[in-house]
Order: sequence, then structure tokens, then C-alpha cells
Amino acid sequence: MTPPPPSAYGTLYIVPTPIGNLEDITLRAIRILKEVDLIAAEDTRHTKKLLNHLGITTRLISYYREKEAQRGAQILDMLTEGKNIALVSDAGTPAISDPGSVLVRLAHEHGIPIVPLPGPSALISAMSASGFEQTGFLFHGFAPSKKGQRRKLLKSLKDCEYPVAFYESPHRIEGLLTDALEIFGNRKTLWARELTKTFEELEQSDLACLRKKAAEKKQKGEFVIIIQPGEKMAVKGESIEELINWYRDNSDLSLKDVSKRIASDLGVSRSTVYQLALRLWER
Repeated sequence: MTPPPPSAYGTLYIVPTPIGNLEDITLRAIRILKEVDLIAAEDTRHTKKLLNHLGITTRLISYYREKEAQRGAQILDMLTEGKNIALVSDAGTPAISDPGSVLVRLAHEHGIPIVPLPGPSALISAMSASGFEQTGFLFHGFAPSKKGQRRKLLKSLKDCEYPVAFYESPHRIEGLLTDALEIFGNRKTLWARELTKTFEELEQSDLACLRKKAAEKKQKGEFVIIIQPGEKMAVKGESIEELINWYRDNSDLSLKDVSKRIASDLGVSRSTVYQLALRLWER
């Protein structure tokens, strides 16, 4: 059987849904959800409540993380047959720390038209309320649940020049704040909990205060945590030797990371810097 030409393909719509307040859905999103042939939902039971609230009767199919590859292939077949499909997650924008990226990648690979709709995002809502003035930020989704992996990630982010943002669950928030305080120091931080919901809470404080708050009372609802970058120290030294000695005595960077940074800053061979650093480090 000859496959249909690309012009006959359906469209994959990426449709954000409310993260709490049901009023936070665009008129365009409502229209698309009514008009498509099918809605691929992270949890059909959850999405059904939203559709009932909006009076939408479009058919649902489940699309959850554990079955992304299998379901993605099935939905791709429907798209190539000409069906228009909306992809939604339980809350917010699909494929942003939620299922969806596998299906979107498949659609790209097969020439399926993709239309992303703007809409609710806990990350963007929290960032807009942070008051942090940097021109960018680094988003890492959910930090690893295992302490060792989480600490390794945080150590790699210690010298990031931008605010670092995480999603976190209520039963892991104390662990994240404890490790961040120990590794980053007591930095200014935004705590955004239950955004757009009845008990929404925004607090700009420091890691020590927020860690204490998390420890004193069991928290509910998901968080966005945004941590300010640390203050930059003025590096002193003109020669490679002077720079190596300064980093050794004034920073927590490893010998390897010091060599990498100096080589990048000066435009010299990393191996040359590393060999010199080895000798100086031993002293």
C-alpha cells in the first residue's frame, strides 16, 4: 500500500493546560481541543475532568511516560493517516518535565506538521515573580531523587552564572534545600508552591530560612525553586602559575576543572595547564 503524501498528514498540536486555576486556558487551546480528532493525554482521567468543565467531548487516548515509545508509534500512524491530534499533559506545557518529547521527535522525523500553543508554565510563572535580574536562567526540571546523584548535579552547578531553577515534590523539598545550602552556601532563593491554586505561596528568602521552613512543617503541593547565582570572586594572577595557585587556594574547583577554565580563558592547551597544575597542586 502506498503511504499518503506529506500534504495529507494530520497536525500535532502541543496544547498547554492549566496548572491549577481552570481559567488559565486560552481561547485558542479550547478551540483546538474541540476541533481535533483525538487528544493524547498523560492521564485520561485527569484530562477528562478539564474537558467536562469546558464542555468538550473529543475522544481521549492515554500517553504516559512508561508507554511513550509504544504510544508514540501508534499516534504517529494516526497522524500520517491524516488525523489531527492534540497532545496535553496533566498540567502545564507538554514535554517540559512531562511526557511528550518522544512523540514530538517522531513527528519531526516523519515530517508531521507541529503547532505549539503558548500557555501555562509553572517555571515561567515563577521566574516572572522572582525579581531576579539576570538575562537568562538554567532549568533542570526535577533534581535526581537519589542523594548522591542530586549532590553531584548541584556541585556541577555551583559556579553557574545564571539562576538555577528546579521543580520539586513536597516529600523531597527538604532534601534538595539541605544539599543546596551545603553546596551553594546561603544564597537568595525563590520558593513558589502551588502556583495558581487556592493556597499559592511565593516567598523570596535564603536557602537557610527555606530549608528550616521545609523541615518544621510537612509541605503540600509541587514547588518551583529558583536559586540565585553566587557572587563572583575577582580572580588574581597574570601568569598560568599565579592563576593555578589562586584557584587552588581560593576556590573549591577540582584540579581538572581549574585546568579546563584557565585553558579556556587564556586560549592555551588544557594538557599543558593540567601538567603544570599537577606539580603546583602537590606543593
